[in-house]
Amino acid sequence: MAVVFDKPHALADVPLHYCPGCTHGIVHRLVAEVIDELGIEGRTIGVAPVGCSVMAYDYFNCDMIEAAHGRAPAVATGVKRSDPENIVFTYQGDGDLASIGMAETVHSAARNENITIIFINNAIYGMTGGQMAPTSLPGQVTQTSPYGRDTSLCGFPIKVCEMLSQLDGPEYLERVAVNNVKNVKNAKKAIKKAFENQVNGKGFSLVEVISSCPTNWGMTPKKALEWIDEKMIPYYPLGVYKDRSAEK
Repeated sequence: MAVVFDKPHALADVPLHYCPGCTHGIVHRLVAEVIDELGIEGRTIGVAPVGCSVMAYDYFNCDMIEAAHGRAPAVATGVKRSDPENIVFTYQGDGDLASIGMAETVHSAARNENITIIFINNAIYGMTGGQMAPTSLPGQVTQTSPYGRDTSLCGFPIKVCEMLSQLDGPEYLERVAVNNVKNVKNAKKAIKKAFENQVNGKGFSLVEVISSCPTNWGMTPKKALEWIDEKMIPYYPLGVYKDRSAEK
C-alpha cells in the first residue's frame, strides 16, 4: 500500500511542549516538510532563541544552535558566513524578533544576509506569561495591558514585513497564516520559497506567520483561530511585501 501522508524525516518523533491549540506545531511540520523536499537536512542548521520556540532543538533532526534572546539573526549570519554551503534558518517569536532582537533583524535584512527567518507573530509574549508584545493589537488585553493596549502610552504595533520592505536589502518578505487549510497551504509555499532563495544564493528571506496563542489570549483553540480572521489579519494583511525576483 502506498504511503500518501507521513511524518517528515526532518521532524523528530517526540511530543511537543506547546499548549493545546497552539499553531507552532503546524509551522514546525511545514519547515520540516520543506527541508525534506529540498533534500537539505544534512547541511541545514537551525537557530532557536528564547521564547516558546526555545526547545526547537528537540524537534528538528537537523543541527540546531541555541542563541541568546533576540540574537538569532546574528548567530545565523556567523554560521552562514563561516560556511556558505550551510542552509541556515532562524525560528523566532514576535517578542524575540521585534523587541530585543529588532536591531539584529533590521541589519541582517539590510545586508541581505543569505539566511531564512521564520517569524511567528501571535501578538503576545507566550513563554513568559502573556505580556504585551511589540505586535499586540491596539486595545488587546494582556497581562501588562489589562485594560487593553493604549496606543497613546505604548505606541502602535510594529508591522515587521511593512517595515523591512522599505529596505533595499531583503530578497523576499511574505506574511502568511496557519488558521485554516487554505492558509496553511499558502504558508507552505512561502516557507519553501524562502528556503529555495537561500539554496539559490538570493539572500535574506523572512516569512511572517500569523499564529494563535489560545492560552494567553484566554480563548478556546477554535475561537483563537477565528480571532486570527476577525482581528489579526485585518491589522496584519497577508501577502508578499517584497520579492526582488518578481520585480526583475
